[in-house]
Amino acid sequence: MTSLFESHAPRPLADSLRPTSLETVVGQSHLLATDRPIGRMVAGDRLSSMILWGPPGTGKTTIARLLAEHTDLHFEPLSAVFSGVADLRKIFDAAKNRRMAGQGTLLFIDEIHRFNRAQQDGFLPYVEDGTVILVGATTENPSFELNAALLSRTQVLVLNRLDDNALEELIQRGEVEMGKDMPLEPEARAALRAMADGDGRYLLNMAEEILALNTDNNAKLLSTNDLARVVQQRMPLYDKSQEGHYNLISALHKSLRGSDTDAALYWFARMISGGEDPNYIARRLVRFAVEDIGLADPNALVQANAAWDAFDRLGSPEGELALVQCIIYLGTAPKSNAAYRAEKSSRMEARQTGSLVPPMHILNAPTKMMKDLGYSKGYEYDHDAADGFSGQNYFPDDMARTNYYSPKNIGFEREIKKRIEYWAKLRANKENK
Repeated sequence: MTSLFESHAPRPLADSLRPTSLETVVGQSHLLATDRPIGRMVAGDRLSSMILWGPPGTGKTTIARLLAEHTDLHFEPLSAVFSGVADLRKIFDAAKNRRMAGQGTLLFIDEIHRFNRAQQDGFLPYVEDGTVILVGATTENPSFELNAALLSRTQVLVLNRLDDNALEELIQRGEVEMGKDMPLEPEARAALRAMADGDGRYLLNMAEEILALNTDNNAKLLSTNDLARVVQQRMPLYDKSQEGHYNLISALHKSLRGSDTDAALYWFARMISGGEDPNYIARRLVRFAVEDIGLADPNALVQANAAWDAFDRLGSPEGELALVQCIIYLGTAPKSNAAYRAEKSSRMEARQTGSLVPPMHILNAPTKMMKDLGYSKGYEYDHDAADGFSGQNYFPDDMARTNYYSPKNIGFEREIKKRIEYWAKLRANKENK
């Protein structure tokens, strides 16, 4: 209940514009439309427990509150940051009493990933028996942060970061609410949306600050440079220990694999601007050189190691240019995973074949007894062969020859392929004699 004095208290624009119906929530129609998951639940008046996963400022709390209103459930909000087992126990006791009186409870837990595993286990029975309908909100990947038992009892729904159209709609709503226009040039208005980075709450907070400058609705329009002086640039969302870290390094790696050098440079810039350790990126570039280029361009590994060494010597920001140069080299190099596949295949067969011994002819015989036992007997010294190739078998006697390394007909591996085919021909000729 709002008090007389509270109704006259100033409210942030983001709070004043909080949607009053699911239809007015922007940017999440893939969940809220009548033929989509939440829309179907509301239409059928059959709400089930769910986890709302998405970036900040996309409407998770608003959707939970509106779900309670649309279904006549008692709304019980809780923050996992400030609550513990005792708070949950009180809520569950109250929910049991309401249930006996014929009313259900929607328990909304913000930052649900902050609860530890034991705390998550604590409210499983109440979710399972329907004492509460759980709506959890998280910015972190639920598969990493939530118990499997909890995930099996809930539906994970992914909220999108707000796109440009959704952000523009919020700006227009703010202008209507404040009764004046944003004093921005078109380019600055677009820059404001970009600065919000998909976060509606952040956008409205910035918009409120800018709208306050337009006291008589006739203020001079701000340019992009003016805007940068008025509002603080938002740091990109990037947590070096969480999913964003792995998503962006994966995007960088796969862009390089797809020879999309420009995209790789973009993801590199995103990681650096987010505060990523350049040494971590340098390490991944070395790995990429051997995993995805290999012997198609042996110089790729040299370039990757040289870039890492250069960064170690120069540090940031100068050393980052060496990493950029390396990314361009790797992105434009011929690609082959033949060495990577050869390592996987040979390792797998080595595990399966156990302790097969090498053939006797390639074992050294440093003692007379070993010579008498046949060690080294019959070994042919390849350098003495006419072709510099003896063609002897070097696999265990009880194991058939296996081809692990199959070079691609690309880059330097084209030359390696010719050599391997030449040796295979010589070997076949010697075996047929």
